[in-house]
Amino acid sequence: MNQAPTRRGILAGGGLALAASGLGLRPASAEEVVQLPFGNGERPLVAYPGKRPLLQMTARPPQLETPFAVFDHGAITPNDAFFVRYHLADIPTRIDPAAFRVEIGGQVERPLSLSLADLKAMPGTEVVAVNQCSGNSRGFFDPRVAGGQLANGAMGCARFTGVPLKTVLDKAGVKAGAVQVAFEGLDGPVLPETPDFAKALTLDHARDGEVMLAWGMNGQDLPWLNGFPLRLVVPGYYGTYWVKHLNAITVLDKPFEGFWMKTAYRIPDNACGCTEPGKAPDKTIPIGRFTIRSFLTNLSDGAQVKAGLVGLRGIAFDGGSGIRQVEVSADDGKTWRPAKLGEDLGRYAFRTWTTELDVTPGEHALRVRATGNDGGTQPMEPRWNPAGYLRNVVETTRVRAA
Repeated sequence: MNQAPTRRGILAGGGLALAASGLGLRPASAEEVVQLPFGNGERPLVAYPGKRPLLQMTARPPQLETPFAVFDHGAITPNDAFFVRYHLADIPTRIDPAAFRVEIGGQVERPLSLSLADLKAMPGTEVVAVNQCSGNSRGFFDPRVAGGQLANGAMGCARFTGVPLKTVLDKAGVKAGAVQVAFEGLDGPVLPETPDFAKALTLDHARDGEVMLAWGMNGQDLPWLNGFPLRLVVPGYYGTYWVKHLNAITVLDKPFEGFWMKTAYRIPDNACGCTEPGKAPDKTIPIGRFTIRSFLTNLSDGAQVKAGLVGLRGIAFDGGSGIRQVEVSADDGKTWRPAKLGEDLGRYAFRTWTTELDVTPGEHALRVRATGNDGGTQPMEPRWNPAGYLRNVVETTRVRAA
């Protein structure tokens, strides 16, 4: 799975450059500092090329979280507000789209080298899907765990345009005995001893017709920091599989055992993906589908509201069954009432919801809970695992009415 020759050609001069604005990978100066609601939660708001000011967790590589207020503006997350997550610091800052190729090799009858034009000439597809970082909301884990201390903004929902991976694999002709498909991108490690970032899917998953090679996002080219010019889209699965700047697809006749599959991004092998706080799991498996989640978006914790009817709105999503119901409680979960669901953009998308609650003067703990079409719902108490993954507790927003 050596990508170096292709990478050099694609990154040759004469192409589009992230540095076109003169900033390169250097953000503009911080406009303000935000305090997230957990220890060591101070984050600068910084604007990178192609992005509005986002919460910066790290600069090298860039890890940028969407301010949570963005999610109150609808189901689709704007491209310039979409979160950014890289693992390796050597990310491409110049790409020649005309020279760009994605190589399909390994256990195939016909190895392919496809340009963007080749891909766009194939029958296309679209999907509205949530991309969520595995570590989204990790900062709220108690006891705290290692890793990026994210609040709830390492997620976003967009309309992706591309070609089904199945179409490309069928064109290459998968050989009998193949079991997995591995993916690599143009980002790379700074130090040779650092494992290159690569992920894998089972062959059946890769060929399900929904996994996509995407070049478009919300009707535009992919943003640079979200994988321009091509990325993998794996609906319903955590963002670790959504390889950016995708340029190598390798069909394998045995399971891929790279670091980012065999060692990293693993969860306890049980129904809840959890352990007792502080306890290591006995056995782990690679992280997979999202857990179901829902959020109140128009009120923040500690908000002051006027007693009487209070309008509430928010979003919900799951790993692909779709949202059947959202319920809201004004008394810390003692009683619940259903909310009205917004437009259904597809089973992988954010589903908006609205309701009104009659609140009396005083303190109120507002809770929101979603149920999927598969019957899955959210736990009332948070679950814990050593990596800080899968958080989907029923969220609580405390407000005062007067």
